[in-house]
Amino acid sequence: MKITVVGGGRMGLPLACMFGKHGASVTVSDINQVLVNSIHTGVCPYEEPGLPELMGDLHKAGRLSATTNTRKASSESDVIVVIVPAHLTSDRDINFSILQMASEEIGKGLQPGTLVVYETTVAVGGTRRCLIPCLEQNSGLKAGVDFYVAYSPERVKANHVLARLETTPKVVGGLDAASCAKAVAFYGQYLGAPVDDVGTIEAAEMAKLLGMLYRDVNIALANEFAAFCEVSGVDFERVRQAANTDGEANLLMPGIGVGGHCVPVYPYFLTRESRRLGLPQRISEAAREINDYQPARQLERVEARWQSLKGEKVHIMGLGFRPGVKVDIFSPTYALRDELQRLGARVTLEDPYYSNEELRDAGFEPGSTDRARVVVLSTAHKEFADPDFAAWRKAGVEVVLDGRNFWNQHEAEAAGVLYFGIGRSSRVERTPPQTAATMNPTYNR
Repeated sequence: MKITVVGGGRMGLPLACMFGKHGASVTVSDINQVLVNSIHTGVCPYEEPGLPELMGDLHKAGRLSATTNTRKASSESDVIVVIVPAHLTSDRDINFSILQMASEEIGKGLQPGTLVVYETTVAVGGTRRCLIPCLEQNSGLKAGVDFYVAYSPERVKANHVLARLETTPKVVGGLDAASCAKAVAFYGQYLGAPVDDVGTIEAAEMAKLLGMLYRDVNIALANEFAAFCEVSGVDFERVRQAANTDGEANLLMPGIGVGGHCVPVYPYFLTRESRRLGLPQRISEAAREINDYQPARQLERVEARWQSLKGEKVHIMGLGFRPGVKVDIFSPTYALRDELQRLGARVTLEDPYYSNEELRDAGFEPGSTDRARVVVLSTAHKEFADPDFAAWRKAGVEVVLDGRNFWNQHEAEAAGVLYFGIGRSSRVERTPPQTAATMNPTYNR
């Protein structure tokens, strides 16, 4: 089996290597010449557990190659898997441009009998409406007659890609029954994970989006509950755990923001398409607003209970969007920086996974807690565990905003530091519970 994977990113390259592990001869096609050269020499360009070793084995066996010539690679392939990015437009709609350019090049080399599978997350109907026509127009072939088309969304996460590729059920839908059967057989043999045949392309597209929106909405719900707990003196994490013991609830953890390639982006693919159909997704849209607002809301909370941040040095800890990962796309740290600068604060940042040069390239001033009056935890890297609050306080730190509930509140307060956690009341927020009558003087009238 000769397979071309179009897109050699953090998901595409491990996927290609997994196909190679199961016996295929794989070519990675990417427009990035530096990446292609790296694959050619067997040097892993990403920090992904197990990937360097697997790449090395495939390189020695001659089953992994790379090229920038998608047309040629496609012409020599039995299966073509497409996993290039789909970004947002300025009005937060899906931007198909990269996918369409890749599809045009694939079409120019497409041969009869080839199976083309899209793995990039797209809006429901996007593969049929926007991508298959590119293949047909540039090949002169007819989908479902001369070649096969299927959709199977990528559903794994950085730092766990290889392990989860072989265990996470592979959702598959086809343009027609023959295409679906081809894709099911392909993934069953060359990936090894359980295959979940959902029938159509649109069903497979929807399956990915539902998972993303479920997570986004439930994080927003947790953030909303946490906001109530902050002013009511209830520890949200403790009651979250208690609420989840009845077998009916599965409340997720709140936080200072949601980052990554998926959750901050993919809900818009469904909400914008729903608007076009006259079916607004009110809960989903509200969830995005709540989660996007978290960084600003928490800083507003600090200013309301402490003092203005104007002129203060605020030090942020963590750029990666989740612990232990050197990926910062849509990291809440960017929103924190922008809001802090709007408020007039002086902002510094540290992250053990990034060099000072990389931090500067991302638009940050590298620094430390030295001379900072406020410290904000954005990423719960293990390297940030157990800070010396007493030493921080002695050096001038007065406030910590624990955006991941990662630190010990009692230790911080014992050291004289004002602690703000997500869903945790600070000592200046703890007031006796109010009755309905005292909260609203007209209640008993």
